[in-house]
Amino acid sequence: MAPATAAAFIAYFVVIAGIGYASLKRTHGLDDYAIGGRSLKAPVAALSAGASDMSGWLLLGLPGAVYALGLSQSWIVIGLVAGAWCNWKWVAPRLRHASAALDGARSLPQLFARRMGGDRRALTVVATLVVLGFFTLYTAAGFVAGAKLFSTTLGLDYATALWLGVAAIMLYTAVGGFLAVSWTDFFQALLMMGALTVVAVLAFAELPAERADIAIGAIAPVGAVSLAAWGLGYFGQPHVLARFMAIESVAAVPRARRICMSWMVVSSAGALAVGVLGAPYFAATGTGLADPETVFIALCQALLHPAVAGFAVAAILAAVMSTVDSQLLVTATALVDDLPRIWKRVPSERQLLVASRLTVVAVAAAAGTVATDPDSQVLGLVAYAWAGLGASFGPALLFTLFWRRTSANGLIAGMVVGATTVVGWRGLEGGVFDLYELLPAFLAACLAIWVISLVESGDPASERAFDRSLASAG
Repeated sequence: MAPATAAAFIAYFVVIAGIGYASLKRTHGLDDYAIGGRSLKAPVAALSAGASDMSGWLLLGLPGAVYALGLSQSWIVIGLVAGAWCNWKWVAPRLRHASAALDGARSLPQLFARRMGGDRRALTVVATLVVLGFFTLYTAAGFVAGAKLFSTTLGLDYATALWLGVAAIMLYTAVGGFLAVSWTDFFQALLMMGALTVVAVLAFAELPAERADIAIGAIAPVGAVSLAAWGLGYFGQPHVLARFMAIESVAAVPRARRICMSWMVVSSAGALAVGVLGAPYFAATGTGLADPETVFIALCQALLHPAVAGFAVAAILAAVMSTVDSQLLVTATALVDDLPRIWKRVPSERQLLVASRLTVVAVAAAAGTVATDPDSQVLGLVAYAWAGLGASFGPALLFTLFWRRTSANGLIAGMVVGATTVVGWRGLEGGVFDLYELLPAFLAACLAIWVISLVESGDPASERAFDRSLASAG
């Protein structure tokens, strides 16, 4: 690595360390650590939600897919933009109301249990296990992206690069908590958008006119539907939904929605352009890429001054960190804040805070172990985890917020059906089974919740909790 590039990397880490330290000074209890005291301003909530959602997929997985398969892969962006807008428009304001009204719920397992009323241990356990299982895969995807970055730019072997990334992300997440995560994500979102835009513009300017053909790529109808179906996953991503719970007020949601959607459109367009232009650019230069997911890194190294390239490549690390830190925090909250309470042992705030930090370390180590295969593909791991969370939690959250008759057993059935359908469908091939598993699993989970809730008689405690969550909306 050139000295100028190394200096840019060091500057990036200094900024992150400063944010982590400042957040540590403002973190006094688990409510601050897990959800920032519900004090996020609209710009921070918006950009941290976008950055934690897009992750290394935006700078590695999406450009790599377009580089290899053509612009037909843009169906995934269409689906994601539509899903994110719907999530901000209808889910965000009601979730902010409900989570505060239901005894200050800090996580989806808590929200489900308190919305149902009474003692809901089974519901809490199932929801927490879903978080733990699929977030371990999702976090592993982030660590794979980080390892590819360090391996390519620093010349490290994969294993060393992997554990270097694990250590960096684990440290500031464990120390600073939600505020550190949200503010670093805000900073990282701007870095990601700027890097994608600059590299796309330079690649277009440097491309010889005779090689400026755009590969569209063929895609079957089932493929287009599968890619667009990614948008359904937004309703069930706890690390994104946490920003809705943490925003300072419902009145701030519309502004946050406009900021997030603007960032998402610009950043996604940049990622698509990098993939589209990367293929003819490297064909014109007579070089190729062994791993399509490194196209953004390769363009940075080819087109930018070493110092600028350092900041651009740091944007990839930013993308990885912005998702992994949120996932570690959500998983720690689920394990430490939710599970002990089902045994009616309520630890002190200090005990919960210490346990949360230790849990971040443990979960990061477990996800790092899953990511040790150097042949892992970022997009493949993300697709699996996104489907699992989206199908398990998406229908459960929508029914929890919008249907009064939803029952606890209905939610349990929905989460189990959604998770098992994703796992089972993924192992099948051919015909309808080529459809992305999120869509059939999401529909099956909705059906399970609806049928079980209708069969059961109305639960007065659950319906009173639902009315209480709506009353807070005025």
